[in-house]
Amino acid sequence: MTAALARGHPAGHPATLILARRDIAALMDPAAWLAAVETGFRAAAEGRAQSPAPMAIEVAGGIFHAKGASLALDRVYVALKLNGNFPGNPEARGLPTIQGAILLCDGETGSPLAILDSIEVTLRRTAAATALAARFLARADAETALICGCGEQGRAQLAALREVLPIRRALVWDRDPAAVRAMSEECRAEAAPDLAAAARESDVIVTCTTSRTPFLGLAHVRPGTFVAAAGADSPEKSEIEPALMAAALVVADVLDQCAVMGDLRHAIGAGVMERDGVHAELAALVAGERAGRTSDAQITLFDSTGTALQDVAAAAAIYERARGKALLSVALGAAA
Repeated sequence: MTAALARGHPAGHPATLILARRDIAALMDPAAWLAAVETGFRAAAEGRAQSPAPMAIEVAGGIFHAKGASLALDRVYVALKLNGNFPGNPEARGLPTIQGAILLCDGETGSPLAILDSIEVTLRRTAAATALAARFLARADAETALICGCGEQGRAQLAALREVLPIRRALVWDRDPAAVRAMSEECRAEAAPDLAAAARESDVIVTCTTSRTPFLGLAHVRPGTFVAAAGADSPEKSEIEPALMAAALVVADVLDQCAVMGDLRHAIGAGVMERDGVHAELAALVAGERAGRTSDAQITLFDSTGTALQDVAAAAAIYERARGKALLSVALGAAA
């Protein structure tokens, strides 16, 4: 972990921590990611957080998303994340699909507190949101999970689900057979060559692909299934057929955002749903304002577009852990 303090800053100015991906991974565990995301959504429900609409900048071969939010805890945090999303990177360049950075600031003074690599944060906070939604929307006895999309996000999603549900059997599917083989070997999962058959066997289905054409429909999903649609994070992406959206109890991470860039957008465009057909935002479930699943037969669906609420809450938790570790190191050094 690296702590950098710019030269010339006045005495008492807080150091700006520079946190690489490996630092973040060492500081956080699954419980910490889940707690951070829950904190963000609860704060939103209680009026202690705000998150304006994200900005998108399209370029050849990809898109940049800029997302910002504030969060009032024991202090006010403000975070801004800039992520580049380039689906062709892994195959063409050997680079991650998503890369970027998060700037975390003190919301009362404007001081920059930390600059964080965004890859680990984006992966884990997205998966943690699925796990949080599963608490309210999945059946308590859900044992079989299907992950559609065998990249890093798919791995993170499966790991997060295993923390909150009694998953005994994991199935993985992707249009790339090599990706399926790799993930099945690494994650104690079964390759699923037939999407339809695997989906009909599953209690939980997560879609986390870069698809622009919906591939999961109502015919694939049996009663009682929980679906987490995590891939559609821009208007042109789509994974869920509108008929499945219309038949499900739908919970959005942020309704305004899902209506313009999630699978909800496509269901509205197809004329099978309206905004008021969404059951609730996840924040309302976390705060106890709305119920989640109310019967074992319901198909429930979490439309997860990724919100800056998750980013600022995760960044704040990481910063506090890093700061505590740094202070402990100083104290131990002084004692020696």
